[in-house]
This record gives sequence, structure tokens and C-alpha cells, in this order.
Amino acid sequence: MSAADIDGFAARIRNDESRMISAWVGIPDPLLVNHLAQEAFDAVVLDMQHGMWDLPSAAAAVGHVRIAGKPALARIPVGDFASASRLLDAGASGIIAPMINSAEDAKAFVKATKYPPVGERSWGPSLALNHTGLSADDYLRTANDLTVAIAMIETRAALEAIDDILGVPGIDGIFIGPSDLSIALSNGDQVAPNAAEIDSAMQHAVARCGAHGKFACAFAGDGERAGELLKFGFAFVIAGAETAQLRSGARKQINAARKIASGG
Repeated sequence: MSAADIDGFAARIRNDESRMISAWVGIPDPLLVNHLAQEAFDAVVLDMQHGMWDLPSAAAAVGHVRIAGKPALARIPVGDFASASRLLDAGASGIIAPMINSAEDAKAFVKATKYPPVGERSWGPSLALNHTGLSADDYLRTANDLTVAIAMIETRAALEAIDDILGVPGIDGIFIGPSDLSIALSNGDQVAPNAAEIDSAMQHAVARCGAHGKFACAFAGDGERAGELLKFGFAFVIAGAETAQLRSGARKQINAARKIASGG
């Protein structure tokens, strides 16, 4: 895939027909990211909120993902909008920002991730220029369209303010965190990302995105749930974290070996 194809990610995810499945990596190893990027994922998300990535390792991982022909996104730590702009400078195709609970939060996010007149992103995209092959002027002119700013909806307040958040210019889409949302909606009683109440909230979120002409993304714990969410109308889903996939794959091979060895 060429740089032009990779940088077409933003246009694809904004397309109503897009149905993308992404890897999700919290282990701070660019080589692990490279392996996952060789699989049939449409993108790779680096989780810097609950994963262990720092900026140098994340920037290196963005390069590995792009070399493999895929777009890289990053979920930043809560409120770390300075890192958001630096990751875009490193060539990330999108930023996912957790705990965006209001239009004010969304505006602060846009301020760091979009160039004027939409935001106030500071200039310095040296690696992004290398990756895209664009001139400085061309990158400045097109960067707001080439990258996406995705606000996470994962609290009761965010769900109530979803129209206000989606109405902020420069917010390209939302990302539902169903585990946190289930904790919030149950007042801390349970982690139930697949509960019927969460399904209802997620379908509501998809509908509101449609009304605003924007896209919806979500985390799913496994491939089966990811397929359900795509049927709900989500444009971009996670089919489980790399840790779960690693352990599941290891468990499957161990069980197969023991079954054969025991004559089962």
C-alpha cells in the first residue's frame, strides 16, 4: 500500500460504507506492532492510556505500521492533548481522546489536533512530511482532512452531551468505550460491556452520528462482538486487545498439544 492509500484512511472512515476492523496494542513494542500489521487488520491503534507506550516508542511504532501498509492511530492519555499533536507530527492517521465529556472538552481536543482555521495545532510535522511525501504547504492545506480526531464517549455525562460533542467542528467521529460506559451507567456496580443497556446506548450513539454526518467507532472484546457492532452500524471496531489475542492463541495451541499427547 502506498502513502497515498494509507493517508486515504480518513476519507474511508468518513464513508458511510466503511466497515473496518483494527488491532489494538498496549504492549510498547514496535516489533509486535509490525507483526500484527501484517495481518488483515485495516489499521492499528496504539493504546497510550492504559498501555505502556511513551512518545518515542509510539512514534517508532507509527513508522512500523505505515511501512506495513496500514494507518496507525493512537489513544492518548486523558487530557494529554500535547501528545496528540506530536503523534500527528509523527505520522499518525488519527487520535482517540478518552473522557471527552462535553463540548468544551471536544473543543480543547480539536484545538490541538487541527490546524487553523479549525484549531490551533502547532507546526512541526517532520515525520509526517517524510511519511506522506507531501510538501509543507500541501500538508498544511490537507492535514485536517487527512487525519481524524475521535472523541471517546464513555460516561453518563458524555452520552447526555453526545449531540453537543458531535456538533463541535473538527470532531470527526466518536469512539464508544463500553466497559467504562457500563460502569458509569450502573453507578459502579458492574463491568458489563455486552449488556442490553450498553447495546441500546451504542445504537443510540450510531444514530446520533448519522444525524451529524459523522462516524462511530467502538471497542469489542473479541471478533464475534466486533461483528455485532459492525452490524449496529459502527464504521471502525476493535476485535479485542493484543494481550487477549496472544493468550487465546497460546491457550489454543497448548490445549491442542496436550489433547494429542494424551491420545484425546
